[in-house]
Amino acid sequence: MKFEEWNIWYEKILVDFGFSREEDEKTAAILNKLLSVKDSIKIEDLLDNLKHEKITIHNFHKNKSNIKKFIVFGAGPSLKKDIMKIKNFCNLEDSNEYILISADGATTALLEEKIVPDIIVTDLDGKIEDLILANDLGSVFVVHAHGNNFEKILKYTNSFNKILGTTQSEPFSNLYNFGGFTDGDRAVFLAIALNAEKIILAGMDFGKIVTKYSRPEIETETADADEIKQKKLQYAEKLVNWAKENNDIEIINLSK
Repeated sequence: MKFEEWNIWYEKILVDFGFSREEDEKTAAILNKLLSVKDSIKIEDLLDNLKHEKITIHNFHKNKSNIKKFIVFGAGPSLKKDIMKIKNFCNLEDSNEYILISADGATTALLEEKIVPDIIVTDLDGKIEDLILANDLGSVFVVHAHGNNFEKILKYTNSFNKILGTTQSEPFSNLYNFGGFTDGDRAVFLAIALNAEKIILAGMDFGKIVTKYSRPEIETETADADEIKQKKLQYAEKLVNWAKENNDIEIINLSK
């Protein structure tokens, strides 16, 4: 998605949620500054950085730079069920057919299944210790700056290696904007930017229930999504549908 296309969505989101462009840009500025010191990854080099250790087999390395099929894992209530479906046709612990992208908190569920995602798209809302573990095991991080995560960006960015930065607002310097509003649909637009031909969505329910993976602070497995979260998921679904309609790409949602 070109920024000019995203900006139409973005301006509507700013109004609908009462978000501040200035706050988004403030967080983007600090992320950009931090990444200037860390020598962040460029989009054209991202797939060449997909070297990681499996939880069960160390020193695992496979060249995935030419793979055009992706699986995007969201943190919806169908996630574990969808993982089981995928295991019927794909060895997720050692996939040579798909690039695995985890949306933030879904990383915890994947680690529970001994799966290390290739890429994690995150605004740092997930379980931080699991995000750090996955990064230590080799997951590439696509860290997103917006107005509500300034403190987390400041606190945790230097804890990660192999980072590509994104912003909710206009891209500049070290930061990209491929389109997308939530971690899940941003992961879809990232896959498209990486020349995906097929994207399988898992745990992408776009419903009214949240899980402990997307909200680590809840004490139960699932809970009702608040009104703001429901509205965010509605936008996410619309954006995924836009991506499907405006790109020559196959998108299959296992959760639907």
